[in-house]
Amino acid sequence: MQHRIVVLGAGYTGAIAAGRLAKRLRRQDVAITLVNAEPDFVERVRMHQLAVGQDLKPRPLREMFAGTGVEVRLAEVAAVDADRRTVAVTGAGGTTELGYDTLVYALGSGWNTQGVPGTAEHAYEIASRPGALRLRERLARLGAGQPVAVVGGGLTGLEAATEIAEARPDLDVALAVRGGLGDWLSPKGRAHLRKVVDRLGITVYEQADVTGVEADRVAIADGRVAPAAVTVWTTGFAVHPIAAATTLEVTGTGQIVVDATMRSVSHPDVYAVGDAAMATGPGGKPLRMSCASGTPAAWQAADAIAARLTGGKLPETPIRYFNQCISLGRRDGLIQFVTADDRAKESALTGRTAAVYKELVCKGAAWGVANPTLGMPTRHRPVTRPQAADARRR
Repeated sequence: MQHRIVVLGAGYTGAIAAGRLAKRLRRQDVAITLVNAEPDFVERVRMHQLAVGQDLKPRPLREMFAGTGVEVRLAEVAAVDADRRTVAVTGAGGTTELGYDTLVYALGSGWNTQGVPGTAEHAYEIASRPGALRLRERLARLGAGQPVAVVGGGLTGLEAATEIAEARPDLDVALAVRGGLGDWLSPKGRAHLRKVVDRLGITVYEQADVTGVEADRVAIADGRVAPAAVTVWTTGFAVHPIAAATTLEVTGTGQIVVDATMRSVSHPDVYAVGDAAMATGPGGKPLRMSCASGTPAAWQAADAIAARLTGGKLPETPIRYFNQCISLGRRDGLIQFVTADDRAKESALTGRTAAVYKELVCKGAAWGVANPTLGMPTRHRPVTRPQAADARRR
């Protein structure tokens, strides 16, 4: 009997995990099914580019995984029963049930309104391809001089504001940040960010706690108002709600609690990777929701699954950070080097060099997903049923 591995979600983490498992394990020993709602892999780190009218290369999942032994199943995940080890999925033929021996949960996250009144009704998001396309259509209809407000001063907010301002210099772009602009960056990083924002003509509202979004404005707690024909909401991510409806141990935000190998602490047959997982890094700090966290987590989970199924050695390399990569339009960027636990160092790359660096990182991430079984070590030993049963217990 083949060991059934089901991977939910084909974003960066799910696709990487599925491809790495296909390389690590023999096709006659395992059946790997990758479930995803969309037929194409989505480069989420480029959604701000899509929103301003740039076209992205299509990456059909079935073409990416052709010949790997991974079955791509186009369907929505409706429910997970972690006790019965089944997943309900809804596709063209209706709702069916998939059984698994090992589950990799990689459903990721979407935008987070933070419960701010008017956000769901009036704001736009770029956490998904449909959201980015909706914003793209709205921006295309804006006339010269109309105001656009981006709420959120993290990496997504900075990239969205600068991309819009560069692509549409005729618009009046503003950025509302809760603290100071780039206050987590090094002095060099902050100075460069301020220089770029000033060059692009972006108005910055600092110490701005946004309390409401209306059709034509953003309200700030201290009484300030940012005009906005379009509001782009980038204040963080909320995980997919399915895990919270299961018996899996989750955090208050719905993330699955995992150990150092990305294995659920409550259900040893389940692994969680990417934004869906509550994993810790150096110093016991939770890993932030990002591709920088999700990619090594996917490697860790795939290697741990393969090791447990074949009696190999478990991965021991901890997940750590090296830098934060920020595009500031197409011709400028900022690479902030960080400590293992994600605190800014003094060193940073800026300008055109940083833009090229960031582009190479994005291309490398997409290449790794599009070529999931290339450039990896040889397969582990064959899976035996006693080993598979023991893996479920350990």
